Amino acid sequence: MEKFYTMPIEELAKTSNIKLDVCDNETDMYWKVAIEVLEVIEENNKKGKTTFMIVPYGPLGPYFRLVHLVNKYRVSLKNCVFCNMDEYVTDDKKFIAKDDPLSFRGGMDRIFYSQIDEELNVLPENRYFPDPENPNIVLELIEKYGVPDMVFGGVGINGHYAFNEPPEEGEACTNEEFLNRQTRVLEVSRETRTINGFMNAGGNFLAIPKYCITVGMKEMYMAKKVRMCMPRDWNAGALRRILSGVVDCHTPCSLFQNHPDAVLYAGREALLPPVPAIRVYNK
Repeated sequence: MEKFYTMPIEELAKTSNIKLDVCDNETDMYWKVAIEVLEVIEENNKKGKTTFMIVPYGPLGPYFRLVHLVNKYRVSLKNCVFCNMDEYVTDDKKFIAKDDPLSFRGGMDRIFYSQIDEELNVLPENRYFPDPENPNIVLELIEKYGVPDMVFGGVGINGHYAFNEPPEEGEACTNEEFLNRQTRVLEVSRETRTINGFMNAGGNFLAIPKYCITVGMKEMYMAKKVRMCMPRDWNAGALRRILSGVVDCHTPCSLFQNHPDAVLYAGREALLPPVPAIRVYNK
């Protein structure tokens, strides 16, 4: 077993180029992320600059808090451009229906855009998703607005960001090649479908679409700030690989070791050593 799976997390963090921010629980994590997002927006508003962010649908927690902060403190999002990281697509590579419970487009409307006071809200024309029929849209936004001010989101069980799944076993791919992958349609890995089925479909991983459209690592790596969220116990294995100092595209978020401003927000459950243990169950 690799040493980094069992070494104290404090020791591991000292050797990492990614800053580790330990959160006592998910609630603290989501407040931290929401506040940081708000601070970027407020700073740009004062300068009269557009805020351009690549944002997730999940985790949902930061959005509930951001809604509260924006409405309470009357922070305008009128000069914001939000591009979501990803969306599920059908077998024929079209968006799944917006009213599908698994749709990220529908979810963003339900939990965020519809909850912001209209006079403060992101303009409808500034709400983007990567488009399977126009995968160049994200690079076009970067050309128009400059590099993203921030990208934030959860990290997958295999260390992926958005739906940038690791190279398949036996696939020849260098770190540089992986970082150059742009927005595209791809097949969702079995482990991602399984964990998403556990979280979003009562364990029915067969309900999770087989394909998705995702913003590429190329576009996200351009962001001035990269923020990763890992709140749960099943994050522990990938978290330690990400922080280990080993930069390997088979754990995609480890590539942010070389980013100038990358922070990993981690819950305490995600910091426990992911080692086999004898478990005793009640008889």
